[in-house]
Amino acid sequence: MTSSPDAGSLTRGVLLLRLLATAGSRGLALTEIAARSALPHPSAHRVLKQLTAERLVEHHPQSRRYRLGPLTFELGLAGSTMFDIRDLCRHDMATLAASTADTVYLVARSGFDAVCVDRVEGSFPIRTLVLEVGSRRPLGVGAGGLAVLAAIDTDERQEIIERVSPLLPQFAGLDTAALERACEEAQQFGAAVVRGTVNLGVSAVGVAFRDPLGQAVGALSVAAMAQRLPARRMREIARQLQAACRGVEQRLRAHKRGGWQAGSRAEI
Repeated sequence: MTSSPDAGSLTRGVLLLRLLATAGSRGLALTEIAARSALPHPSAHRVLKQLTAERLVEHHPQSRRYRLGPLTFELGLAGSTMFDIRDLCRHDMATLAASTADTVYLVARSGFDAVCVDRVEGSFPIRTLVLEVGSRRPLGVGAGGLAVLAAIDTDERQEIIERVSPLLPQFAGLDTAALERACEEAQQFGAAVVRGTVNLGVSAVGVAFRDPLGQAVGALSVAAMAQRLPARRMREIARQLQAACRGVEQRLRAHKRGGWQAGSRAEI
């Protein structure tokens, strides 16, 4: 049996890992971690030291900041093989394709890129197949990637924009200023909108969804010929996408596979 002090340390460790998971690559200082976790500095420091020893956390000696360590990445890779995000999105994608008659895309974040992992074609005779499954673009290019980028916290988003900036000119003359402006507009509108900047004559709208830790991990988008997406229809599709992404987030929180349920609190 786990003793009460050990259980308390485990709970605090999980709490700090959750905090660092939302901090991005820049990480957090000890004072920020203690404040956000409501733990005394000595307690937070002690738990962080334990997590660092197990490679779950990294400590930068110059900046004195903490971030997630390499073991979390390895565990994430192992966990990612246990379910396919397409399984959790396919129903909503089919529903969207049926209601809009246009093509629906699912993109997932992969580092500084957005990768197309699935698509469902609508019934409209002229298809807008602007992304092949397996293709990738820099985050911020295309409605899905832009939706993900706009949903990321400011510091990490700025770092991403700086990293992808050399690749932007090949996409209809995009630049960092245009990308920053597009992110602001997406936040205000509640969805990312692209009008012919990536594929001539094609417009698209995308909405990001988050994992149980609150991180933007993917997006659903609808693409169509520009004349099929006037402002009024764009707003309606944005509402449908928002509802679909809420459903995806609920399934991410309560995902079941092989008799296991995510987040369950079964007795040991």
